[in-house]
Amino acid sequence: MSSTGGRPFNRRGGGGNYVARPRAPNPPAPAAAPPAPRQLRKPVFTTVEQLRPQTHGHNFTARVLSSRIILDNPPPRARVAECLVGDHTGTVLFTARNQQVDVVKPGTTVIFRNAKIDMFKGTMRLTVDKWGRIEVTEPATFQVNQDNNVSLVEYELVDVADED
Repeated sequence: MSSTGGRPFNRRGGGGNYVARPRAPNPPAPAAAPPAPRQLRKPVFTTVEQLRPQTHGHNFTARVLSSRIILDNPPPRARVAECLVGDHTGTVLFTARNQQVDVVKPGTTVIFRNAKIDMFKGTMRLTVDKWGRIEVTEPATFQVNQDNNVSLVEYELVDVADED
C-alpha cells in the first residue's frame, strides 16, 4: 500500500486527486426500423457530340476503334493507352489507365459510366476515374461517325473582364 492513503500515486511524487469511478452501463438503444433502401437514379445516357470541356457524369455506349499503348511499365507502375472511341454522332479520344487498358480492345463495345472530360493541350480527352466504371457489353448495332472527332477541336481558356 502506498503512503497516499489508497489513492493512486502519480509521477510527480504526490498523491493523485483523481480516483477511477465505476462506469454506468449504457442504456439499450431503442429498436429502430431498418433504414429504407436508397433509391438510385436511372442513368441518363448522352452522345459524343454533346460532350463539352471540363464536364463530368457522362454515361454513353461507344465502340472502340483503335488503341495505342503510350506508357507500359511493369505492374507497380502505370500503364496508359490512348483509344479512339465513338458512337453514331462522333468520336473522342479516351485515356485508359492500368486495368482499363485490358478492357478497351479494338472492336469491343463498352459502356462508360460517370466519365469525365479532361483537357490536354487544349483538346478534350475522355477519362474514367475511381468513381466511374467501364463495362464491356454486346456488340453495338450503330455505325460510328468518324467524320466528327470532338478531340480535334482546340479550346482556349479566356478570362472575361467585368465591364462596369
